[in-house]
Formats: sequence, C-alpha cells, structure tokens
Amino acid sequence: MNLSIDIQRACPSEESPDEDSIKRWASAAIRDERDISELNLRIVDEIESAEFNQQYRGKSGATNILSFPFDAVTPEPLPILGDLVICAPVVNREAAEQHKTLPAHWAHIIVHGVLHLLGYDHIDDNDAEQMEALETAIMLKLDFPPPYESTQQPSPGH
Repeated sequence: MNLSIDIQRACPSEESPDEDSIKRWASAAIRDERDISELNLRIVDEIESAEFNQQYRGKSGATNILSFPFDAVTPEPLPILGDLVICAPVVNREAAEQHKTLPAHWAHIIVHGVLHLLGYDHIDDNDAEQMEALETAIMLKLDFPPPYESTQQPSPGH
C-alpha cells in the first residue's frame, strides 16, 4: 500500500509522534481498503481545535481529533482520504488521565481518525461495536493494548 501523508505541526509538541510512526499507524488502519491513499494531518493547540470544533460541529471547546473525509465528486476516483486535525494537548492529557502510554494513545487516535475517513462511524450502538472491534484488532496488530481499557499500565517499549 502506498500512503502519502502531509503532516502539519501547528502546535510543536515533544510528545507528538514522529512521521514514521504516524505513517505506520495510519497504514495499519487503512489495511487493504485502498492501494493508494493520501491524507493531511494537522497537529494543533487547544485554541485552533476549539475553533474547528465550533465551526464544523457546533460544539465548544477543544477535542482530541476531528476528521474531514474527502467527498468531492470527481470524474475519476482520487486517492485522497481527507484531513485529520489532532489537538496535541488534549491527546497528551487524555493519555495521562486514562493511564495509557503516549504512543498507544496517539496510535489509537490516528487509527480512529483514519477509520472515520474510510467511512466508519460510531453514531449508533451497532456501528460503535463494529468500529471499536476493528480499532482493537488494529491496535493489537500494532502491539499496543486494547484501546478501550482505561486502566492500562505502561508496557516497556511503548
């Protein structure tokens, strides 16, 4: 699978993952659903996240991730998945609150966002169960613990 990611670091964070990790996690989420994929990933602060959240979802405050699937009508299919906007301070805070390692939580957030770009959702219970099961399978394949267990102890090497 060929994946091209444009990473914009509007909020420099020492805790945010490197490009190789981001690409590995996004590729794991795409699996074999696409041969060629492109996406934009922007890492932002709480102010920018809150502005996007208000503008596009009508909700106040910063959120961990926003997904914007590419949905333009084109004569030929394009490999563009869409855009992910990740709020570094929120993701880092959640990891601490949920007793997860930073890499495990960042990987989960990226996997979750990419699945949204692929059309998965968690609006109703059945969709949520399907998406959570897929996220868990992907995270286990990446050698991370199940993402919906909030009392994880950090494991060596993650």
